[in-house]
Parts: sequence; C-alpha cells; structure tokens
Amino acid sequence: MADVIERRGVDTVPASERTSTPSSLFTVFLGANLSVSVMVFGWLTILYGLGWWEAVSAIVVGTTVGSLFVARSALLGWKASTNNSVASGAYFGVRGRLVGSFVGLLITLQYVALTIWTGGEVLSSGTGRLAGFEPDAVTLGLSYGLIALIVVVFAVMGYRTIVGVNSFVAPAMGILVVLSIVALWSSFDAGYAGDPELYALGSFWPTWLLAALTAGVSGPISYVTQTGDWSRYISDQKTEADVVRSTFGAMMVGLLIPTLFGAFVAVAAFDEFSFAAGYVAGSPAWLLIPLLLVGVIGSLGQGAINLYSMGRDLDAILPRLSRLQSTVLVALTATGLVFLGKFVFDAEAAVTNSVLFLTALATSWATLSLYFYAKTKGVFHLDDLQIFNQRKSGGRYWYTGGWNLRAVFAWIVGSVGGILGISSIDYVGPLANLALGVDVSLPAAALLSLVALFAVGGHKK
Repeated sequence: MADVIERRGVDTVPASERTSTPSSLFTVFLGANLSVSVMVFGWLTILYGLGWWEAVSAIVVGTTVGSLFVARSALLGWKASTNNSVASGAYFGVRGRLVGSFVGLLITLQYVALTIWTGGEVLSSGTGRLAGFEPDAVTLGLSYGLIALIVVVFAVMGYRTIVGVNSFVAPAMGILVVLSIVALWSSFDAGYAGDPELYALGSFWPTWLLAALTAGVSGPISYVTQTGDWSRYISDQKTEADVVRSTFGAMMVGLLIPTLFGAFVAVAAFDEFSFAAGYVAGSPAWLLIPLLLVGVIGSLGQGAINLYSMGRDLDAILPRLSRLQSTVLVALTATGLVFLGKFVFDAEAAVTNSVLFLTALATSWATLSLYFYAKTKGVFHLDDLQIFNQRKSGGRYWYTGGWNLRAVFAWIVGSVGGILGISSIDYVGPLANLALGVDVSLPAAALLSLVALFAVGGHKK
C-alpha cells in the first residue's frame, strides 16, 4: 500500500517524473467535475428564476470567460515544476506565496465540503427511497462520513491514482448522466421560461449575470491555484500552447457537461430546497441504484482532486506536516463544516455568497500572478522557489523577509475591491451599488489589483 501512496509534497518534480501529456488534463477535469457538487450550480441558475435557455446561455458564456482567464495559470506549475502557490513565490516572495496557498485552501475547502454535502444527500435520499424510510440526521451523518472516507483514501494515494480513478469515473458518470436524461426526458420542458417574479436580484440582467458568475466563471476560477498540481507532471518538452489549449478545453468540457446537466435536472425535477432531493424524488424507481452510484462515484473525482490540492496547500503553509497529515487534517475540517452548516445556513445564499467572495480573492491573485509571469517571460529559478520549504532564507525571491510587500498589498486591494463589487442575494457592495446593482466584482478585483501594484511601484520588481 505504501508504494501507491504519493509522498511528494510541493518540492520540485524531477524531469524523470514529468511523463504526462497535456491530454491527461481532460481525464482529470472531466472525471473530477462529473459530480453532484458541480451539477448543483446548474440547479442554482433555475433557482434564481431563469428559464432553460437563459440558464444555458449564462452557463456557456460564464464558463468560456472563466476558462479563457484561467487556462494560462497552468503554465505556472508547468514551468516551475511545482504547484501554483509555490511558483507564485517568485512574485509574492517565498513566504508571500502563502497568499496563494491561503486562497487555494479556502476554495478547495469549500468544494470538498460541497462534495461531501451533495454526495451524502444523494446517498441518503436514494437509500431512504429504496428502503422506504425518511432520511434523518443519523442517515445523513453516516452518508457524509462514508463519502468523506472514500474521498480521503483516493486523495492520499496521490496524482497517479487520481488520474487513474478519473479515467474510470468519466465514462461511468457519462453513462449515468445519459441514463438520467432518458429517465427524466418526459418531465423536461425545453420551453421552460422561468419566473420573473422569482428573479434573485429583482430583474433579468443582474440575475443573469449572477448566474453567469456563480455557475460559469467561478468554476474555472476555482481551479486557478490548482492547475499547477497537474501541469507540473507534464513533460517540459511540450509547448506553452499545448498546455494552455488543453487546460482551456479540459475546463470547458469538464465543467459545461455537469453544470448544464444540473440545470436540466432542475427543470425536470425541481426542488427549491435541495438539488439532490429533487433529483431523487423525480427519478423513476429503476434509476435509484444508478443514482446511488452518482452520489458515490461522482464524489470520487471532485472530492479527491480538491482534497489532494487542499493537502498540498496546507503542506505549503505548514511545511512540517507531511502531505498525508495535511490531507487528513483538511478532510476532517471540511467534514466538520458540513455537519455544522447543514442545519444552519440557507443553501442558495450560502453557496452563492461563498463562491462570489472566494472568486474575488482568486481573481486578484491570478491577475497579479499572470501579469508577473508575462513580465518575466515565465522564467523561474527553481532552487530559490524552495527556500521556504527547506526552512532557509535568502535567494532571488526573498524580497523583504520572504515577502514582496508591494505584491501582497496589491492583492489585498484587489480582493477588497472585488468583494465591494459583489451583487448577491443578500449582499450588495458599494461598488455594485454605484453600478446600479450589477455585479462588478471580477473587473474590480482584476483592475484594482493592477492599479495598486503600479501605484506602489511593484511592477518594477
């Protein structure tokens, strides 16, 4: 067993281990995203009051914009032979790279918790309907625990195992999705026009933009600190174009299919309180066993890929912890959040707000990282990037005590600006108010981070 568990943390991947091809990204992202935790974002678009084709347009436009923005982030890990957070140490300082680790940890913590929550709900609801009982807190708790345990096992095994698992998950989930479409087709109405009285933000365009952000743009951006986890294993004999093109395609295909399917299920079997409950209740009896597989198998890829990255980000923040220890710790934390939040927060508001807030933080970080990557032409001094991990000091990226304070300041300004530009269900920032209630979080985060960087002269570093 020990031989199949990856022990490599955020250290430099040697050329001898960089044997993957860009096409491996399709396996990772398609298998990882064919899960209930991604499908639930399609449900959100219908919950916001949009019609079927309005939801489709928001998902497609948002995913395209997000994928175009994030695709180049895979170059960080690919060029630096490590994960994106450590690679960003060239720009934020070898200690300042903890900004990227912090952002990545928060994002993946959210998505692992979402995976455990949605997978557990499908498992408990499906089991309850099969056995003829109403799921209670105990059933839900056991289902959450089972999903969490399965995800931990595969995340601990590491990169090779996750790629292998996703090569199985993708076709298996593809079959289950097709079966679900067949089962729900008679209940689906492509002409479903939504309900203007239920628009989440009161009118069409602000609500459509909210859907495009939460169910479209946020998906790719949630991976912006993770893409290097996978691209660092791609041979350095490939070209930048190969890596960027494959990352873009993998995110588009991997995110569009499950999100659009989630909107399809929401139209065919809508439940305003729970995507999983509507999915199970609206399905014929013969689909219940496949649905249980959706809950379990669909959680493997998404949960493992995020938990794998979570463990790596915590490993970067606390170098004394091994990757195994980091992975288990963050898994326990995510599971605890699911148990604490299940009966406390409204799902629609909680998911929407957390996604938008974290997307603002990630957009600011990504904008600065990609700007510096272009400015330095992607040149990294690999030994100097690992100074902090080796508990040393000095090197090209030491700046001020290991921090590039100007870059960190620019990230803070961009993040705050992004948060102030959010227009959500129960929060409208002052910048969004100035924009007549339209969400301007992404352009605000990107532009203000660059303005702040130039204002303090950080662009000269």
